[in-house]
Amino acid sequence: MPRRRRCRRIGFQPSFTSFAPTGVGTPAPDVIILTVDEYEAVRLKDFEGLDQRECAARMEISQPTFHRLIVSARRKVADALTHGKAIRIEGGHFRL
Repeated sequence: MPRRRRCRRIGFQPSFTSFAPTGVGTPAPDVIILTVDEYEAVRLKDFEGLDQRECAARMEISQPTFHRLIVSARRKVADALTHGKAIRIEGGHFRL
């Protein structure tokens, strides 16, 4: 039986919750769902430039869990950028 999932700590709710490409030509592009905890992982690692141990400590999760989270988030962002998909930030298992 798997362990109960811990809430991941985030600094704040994102101000913007959706991003969409312009000039795609289709009115409703495919949407990628980026969870709030994935967004926080990208913000801490890529925007603030912290190392993974510091990011994991701030989110109150283990470093391997943080690594899986950032890999998932980066894959989703890369897919959206490469294929012209919209990104919506919602959901996840987190607390402020």
